[in-house]
Amino acid sequence: MRKVLSVQNIACETLGTLQRLLKADGFEIESKSAQELKSASSAGYSAIVILGGPMAVYDNLPYLQKEQELIRDAIKNDIPLLGICLGSQLIAQAAGGHVFKGARKEIGLFDVSLSGEGKKGLFAGLESPMKVFQWHGDTYELPKEAEVLAYSDLYPQAFKIGSAYGIQFHLEVDRPMVESWIKEYDSEVRAEKLDRAKVAPKASEIERLVERCQKVYRNFVKINHL
Repeated sequence: MRKVLSVQNIACETLGTLQRLLKADGFEIESKSAQELKSASSAGYSAIVILGGPMAVYDNLPYLQKEQELIRDAIKNDIPLLGICLGSQLIAQAAGGHVFKGARKEIGLFDVSLSGEGKKGLFAGLESPMKVFQWHGDTYELPKEAEVLAYSDLYPQAFKIGSAYGIQFHLEVDRPMVESWIKEYDSEVRAEKLDRAKVAPKASEIERLVERCQKVYRNFVKINHL
């Protein structure tokens, strides 16, 4: 059976919509906590997904270093890899880029634009600009070999390096996940003086995020012949 490794940095940031899509395609999902990740080997996996979390790459925590070893191994062995938010930051750092605190946080719905490469590849069939759900304060300078796939006025938002794709935003979210984040990260919401009711996307907006997630997932599967 085709096996996908899902690396989770915190309990509330899960595969979300991606879990249902992977299961529907017959993938076996092996979920591991990043803190308990024993091996940095990508062998035996059809693909790897590294999820988000509130940690900072530059904190240099041992398990974040282990994830970067896994990322480098996956790229070396041409294993398809998808990093979301913190996962994308880990890819950027592991591949020779630089992660740092951004000028301001993006929490809630924001527009991102697609590059020509993005329109032809991972985000084929999606509109540009498109509205996405964000929850991050860090950003990155990408290594020279990276192809930018999406961007905003503030930051690069998605990129490709070898077999690895990094996405700063969250297409995988559903309503329960967003609500759990608002509770889990309440201190951050209050510090940013955000209206909790406005942070959470409306039901119609969640539906559009799910549709975009489905398209990106299908593109990822097609590009990588999974």
